[in-house]
Amino acid sequence: MPVFIAKEGREAVLREALAELEFASRKDVGCLEYTVFSDDHTPGTFVLFEGWARREDLQAHNEKDYVKGFVKGVESLLAAPFSVTPITPLTGASS
Repeated sequence: MPVFIAKEGREAVLREALAELEFASRKDVGCLEYTVFSDDHTPGTFVLFEGWARREDLQAHNEKDYVKGFVKGVESLLAAPFSVTPITPLTGASS
């Protein structure tokens, strides 16, 4: 679950880049969910919720040229490097 925080004045450009990433990523093999949300309490903060059928699908997605291009391209738009928190649903998780 990546979180992106835009530099002041760069929010709209980051929003557009994330929308393009969302559109392209939804076409990738194994993509179950790929939705970007804006944080209602913190303007300029965006959270990406993504789900993949298999870990290998996520790894393949992260190796795509358009994903690498996105990561490099948004560096100048971010107030800090984006963070990624891996999450697992409680249902189906082993105890």
